Amino acid sequence: MAKIALVTGANKGIGLETARQLAKGGIHVILAARDGAKGTAAAQKLKGEELDVEALTLDVSDPVSIAAAVKQVGAKHGRLDILINNAGIGIDEHAKKVSEQTMETWRKTFDTNVFGLIAVTQAFLPLLAKSEAGRIVNLTSILGSLTLHADPKSPIYNYKVPAYNVSKTAVNAWTLQLAYELRDSKMKVNAVHPGHVKTDMGGVAAPMEVVDGAKTGVAMALIGADGPNGSYTHLGRTLPW
Repeated sequence: MAKIALVTGANKGIGLETARQLAKGGIHVILAARDGAKGTAAAQKLKGEELDVEALTLDVSDPVSIAAAVKQVGAKHGRLDILINNAGIGIDEHAKKVSEQTMETWRKTFDTNVFGLIAVTQAFLPLLAKSEAGRIVNLTSILGSLTLHADPKSPIYNYKVPAYNVSKTAVNAWTLQLAYELRDSKMKVNAVHPGHVKTDMGGVAAPMEVVDGAKTGVAMALIGADGPNGSYTHLGRTLPW
């Protein structure tokens, strides 16, 4: 019986490539997207590559959409083996100072990157509990590292994009809190930094290709019983909180 994975924000970029790599590994992938039409188009693209995927409409900032998605997955599959929380936004205004980012920017960023991620995870936990070994992967960023932001010698010290950065710090913190809860179960939750990748958010000048940006999340989704719980990594390397 094939494992079942759900990837949020999977109609493009790292999410789509994550879905592709998981499906190539023999996993049935539920490709979730806020825009149903775009999700269906992305799923058709992967089906054209003879991969086992299906589309699902899921807006992580909408409780009604989340509930409907859980109901649909539960009715069709009865369980979920892998949840990859990939959906995220970065809407900081780079021309503004840290102290000048609007509250609207903060709220919209946290609604998707933090509250949406938590809501989706909470909603799917009962289905993940029905798996023999549920795996939760939270896409975060090295920009969420407080240690590196406090170090003038670090490569990200001068990259202060406050709402996005702080939202990813919150994702890291949530990962640790949930990992504690799951410590005696068969489920595991980990945070991964995909890298600076050529995506709509990362920009065309980013040093990493999308295919490499998906590797860390895919690897963490497939860890065995001896794998980590509550880790923060990039391509096998542990990052400082």
